[in-house]
Amino acid sequence: VQLVESGGGLVQSGGSLRLSCAASGFTFDDFSIGWFRQAPGKEREGVSCIRRIWGNTYYANSVKGRFTISASSDKNTFYLQMDQLKPEDTAVYYCAGLYWCPIHRDGTFFEDSRVDLGAWGRGTQVTVSS
Repeated sequence: VQLVESGGGLVQSGGSLRLSCAASGFTFDDFSIGWFRQAPGKEREGVSCIRRIWGNTYYANSVKGRFTISASSDKNTFYLQMDQLKPEDTAVYYCAGLYWCPIHRDGTFFEDSRVDLGAWGRGTQVTVSS
């Protein structure tokens, strides 16, 4: 399994970026793709998740209403559209393969190692200047 992120960069506060995650090598269809981020000195945080087959999407509260996760028509490339970016969104962003999207009772996405397929991209840097 291989996941490759692209699309990071430097943007001013209030701006937008779109990250891409190209997925290959999966031997089954019903998996999910999660986006995660890690800022310097902070723990890794689950940002958003999409179930590949049905397109169900989930978000962390910190990005809800500003970020949108989606998939290409062939469902092998996954996108994270990031709008209204804030300096606190600055981090390295990773995509990862998951068995499913873990969510809290309120529907928000979070990281859970128990559903990790062990396939992660190398990450892409997003820097938001104030």
